[in-house]
Order: sequence, then C-alpha cells, then structure tokens
Amino acid sequence: MTGSSPESANPVRRFRTDSKLDEVDRRLLTELSEDARLPNNALAERVGVAPSTCSMRLRRLREIGAIRGFHADIAPEALGLPIQAMIAVRVQPNARARIGDYTSRLARLPGVLNVYFLAGNVDFLIQVAAASPDALRRFVTEHLSASREFASTETSLVFDHVRGDI
Repeated sequence: MTGSSPESANPVRRFRTDSKLDEVDRRLLTELSEDARLPNNALAERVGVAPSTCSMRLRRLREIGAIRGFHADIAPEALGLPIQAMIAVRVQPNARARIGDYTSRLARLPGVLNVYFLAGNVDFLIQVAAASPDALRRFVTEHLSASREFASTETSLVFDHVRGDI
C-alpha cells in the first residue's frame, strides 16, 4: 500500500503494544481515567507508591503512548455546536492507497471531533459537531460529497452520548 497509513497520519501517540504494564501501571491509568487532574502526591498515595516512583511511572506511560494526553472533555453544545452526527464514508476503490491522507485532512476540519479508520463495509467514520442541521449539510456536501475520492457517505444523527467507564 502506498501513501500514508492512518497510523502515520494520526497525531496521537500510539501505544506500543510490546510494552509491559504491571499492576501499578494499570492502577495509575485507572485512577487517571477517573480524574486526570489528580496531583502527583495524591495519585501516588492512592496507588501506594512513592511520589518519585509515581512521576517516573507516569513519564514512562507517556513515552510508550499508554497516556496519550490530558484534556478537558467539553460539551460541544457549550461551544455552540448542539448537532452531532456520525458520518460513515466509503472511499473509491482506486483511492484507497491514500486513505491515511484523507483521514488526516478530515481530522483537521472545523467541527470534526474524531475520525475512526475501520475494517468492514465502510472505510472510516467521522464524528462531527455542527451549529445547525444546515451547517451539518454544508459539511457533508462541501467536504465529502464534492470529493471524487469518496464513493458514498451515510450520516446518522446522535441523539445522546453515554461515556463508558474506561
């Protein structure tokens, strides 16, 4: 396959699957997944390690990609983007070699929350937030339907979102 792969197009550090995680690492990750704002001393105390050990472990977990970043989970509605949708996209057969380029380009567009590279009957899924149904329609027509690389799209509105425990 020529062109960029989705892995090389993804700005998020990928987890090195050959990395060994022990129980302390998993407990640190669990605590951070529940509250990423915990100070190092409090995190170390909850896990039962020294603060210096906690700092060292966290640095390693970032280096191997187990921790990809720390960010606020902001409701798109608070930013004036109350409409959310998932858009399934199929790429033309002759354009598949450049799918990584497409996903990377789309991820940078305003309103795009996530781009998922898939196996199955669609090539990728785009999660978007828009100010209105008309803004969503413009996104689809201007960025997807107008591109010859994309064979088809299917847009599904998101009525509600429930975050999982992990």
